[in-house]
Amino acid sequence: MSELTSTLFRAAEAADVAAIVTLVESAYRGDSGRRGWTTESDLLDGQRTDAAGVSAILGQPGSVVLLAERDGVLLACCHVEQQGEAGYFGMFAVNPDLQNGGIGKALLAEAERYVREQWHSLAMRMTVIEQRAELIAWYERRGYQRTGEFRPFPYGDERCGIPRRDDLRFECMVKSLVGAPA
Repeated sequence: MSELTSTLFRAAEAADVAAIVTLVESAYRGDSGRRGWTTESDLLDGQRTDAAGVSAILGQPGSVVLLAERDGVLLACCHVEQQGEAGYFGMFAVNPDLQNGGIGKALLAEAERYVREQWHSLAMRMTVIEQRAELIAWYERRGYQRTGEFRPFPYGDERCGIPRRDDLRFECMVKSLVGAPA
């Protein structure tokens, strides 16, 4: 059995909050994030998330944090949220030592399956920091398209990190789930 086929996907529970926060922080911030290619360390300092924020999204209707685990060890996570006829994808993190191994791609596919089957979503939407060209290209290879829409970065809200530059903004991306494999 390959490592990917032995990966378990499940919805997070309150007992998972601390592990989720640790994973997200390790993937996006500080020196540990620099081991992987998804780091935002050159763009942002400070925290990426915290226990209160993760707990809040776990308690919202139409919101779930999906986990990828192997042998009880958390490998990756993402947050999906029902927004009308679309799902919203965010808080995507893969252990930096395991990036480029296919776990992220598998979790993204699981998130798409989840929102299509559970919420009958027609599309998946996301926002990506515009300066993350390599990440935008990764999503494009998985069928996501740039919409030409942008959202401002929440400067002054340290819950989202402390910007290291003043030109950050989010680019909106979308993928149709109509006709996608069931």
